[in-house]
Amino acid sequence: MRIYVDDERRAPTGWQQVRRPQEAIEFLKIGAVRELSLGNDARGTGDEVLRWIQEAVSTCDFDPPVIVVHTVNPAARNRLTNGIRTIQLMTECCCGAD
Repeated sequence: MRIYVDDERRAPTGWQQVRRPQEAIEFLKIGAVRELSLGNDARGTGDEVLRWIQEAVSTCDFDPPVIVVHTVNPAARNRLTNGIRTIQLMTECCCGAD
């Protein structure tokens, strides 16, 4: 499943619209997500999802999906991209990279 997390923009064709971070987290918990696209509004939607993924990866029992950022806000894009890099490093260090 491809999840598009954004409460302002519509998901592109082929993506499942998710408006709230908790919805995305529920899909992640059951292992249904192969790709995740994060937006960021005033409520920090993408940040909350990334924090959950970081916590899940730190237990070494969660294999994160491919994560991309679609926000146009430069500061939010940098913050989310840095969060994704952290997850990638945690996965390589803690669980081993393929």
